[in-house]
Amino acid sequence: MTTEKETPQPTAPPAGSAKRALVGRLSWGLADQAASSISNFAVGIYVARSLGVTAFGVFSLAWVTYGVVLNVSRGLATDPLVVRFSGVPEASWRAAVARSTGTALVVGTAIGAVSLVVGLALGGRLGPAFVCLGVLLPGLLLQDAWRFSFFAAGNGRKAFVNDVVWCVALVPAMVAAAHAGTVAAFVLAWGASAAVAAAYGCLQSGIRPRLTEARGWLGEQRDLGYRYLVENVSLSGASQLRAYGLGAIAGIGAVGAVRGAELLMGPFLAVLMGLSLVTVPEAARVLRQAPQRLGTFCLLLGGGQAIAALLWGGSLLLLPDRLGELALGSVWPSASQLIVAITFSVAGAGLGTGAAAGLRALGAARRSLRSQLFASVCYVGGGLGGAALAGTVGSAWGVAAATVGSSAVWWLHLRSALRERHSNSVPEVRTS
Repeated sequence: MTTEKETPQPTAPPAGSAKRALVGRLSWGLADQAASSISNFAVGIYVARSLGVTAFGVFSLAWVTYGVVLNVSRGLATDPLVVRFSGVPEASWRAAVARSTGTALVVGTAIGAVSLVVGLALGGRLGPAFVCLGVLLPGLLLQDAWRFSFFAAGNGRKAFVNDVVWCVALVPAMVAAAHAGTVAAFVLAWGASAAVAAAYGCLQSGIRPRLTEARGWLGEQRDLGYRYLVENVSLSGASQLRAYGLGAIAGIGAVGAVRGAELLMGPFLAVLMGLSLVTVPEAARVLRQAPQRLGTFCLLLGGGQAIAALLWGGSLLLLPDRLGELALGSVWPSASQLIVAITFSVAGAGLGTGAAAGLRALGAARRSLRSQLFASVCYVGGGLGGAALAGTVGSAWGVAAATVGSSAVWWLHLRSALRERHSNSVPEVRTS
């Protein structure tokens, strides 16, 4: 099984320098995600306090919709880039990034047009938010594509600077949105500031996205891209279905409560997502340089994240109501009831990401797709089944149970993939 197109395989660097390089890349990943998550956290808190639980639920529906589109772009554009063009010669990386970012722009333009039409048709509270989202999707997706491109090159510093630019642009945009006081204004402020960072990414890289190369890129990466597309969309689509279903069963306010509880996990999720930016490139490097260590690397990665999530969730239980209300305003009373369930859900997700990184590095797209489809079905079933039985709290516990159970499936598939790779790499020994 091959995981990338570049040959020959590089020789492993000295252990000390390799560890220092790994720590450096992980540090930039954490720093970058800290910048990104701080801005997301600030936006969420600001909107929750400014608009209240119901309007915050509307904003959250636009947010999870963006998450679905983002995962479409990653599956088709940047996931194959990270798997196949991490640590390759610069000329090869630059050519791939031009096509990958062009693909992200095409995806954003196409789906943005659909969102615009849907928003105009919906009207009411939801319509304007989806209109603004549709207009700004190309910039949002391009900014994300630059981040993954820089990490594929092992240059997390540039990704960090790009997210800082987004944060800086976000400040005046959010102040202007607060004066308007509508969900659409906040969506517009968030997306327009991302477009500023996306434009800056072109200057940082010196690369112009090639929209005309999108079809060629999709054809070359179809063995991974389309499986990753289904895998990613099943993940974010499950989140969207759960959000819409929860809104229908328990009301839009329930969606805002869940989003509020997730915001409380924001600092830890910053670490989790920061590591996710570099885990697949690092797992791919481990596979090239010391393949026998891949399983251990993934176990340490997943186990460490799960333990950290439990510790963070435990600290939230000690948070005084006064501080919770200061952070979330009127969203706090309903969100605080979900802390324990959300903690177990995030811990299960953290454990599973270790195995997911290993499967991506191995190029085992079929196994990762099966794992994700199973996890997505469980997520929707647990979230909506729990909502039907016990409202918002039941939905949170249903998702927690589904996430923890699904992580076991991820690890079973990784173990099988490692065994298959080992058996394929060991030559047959004849005794006669």
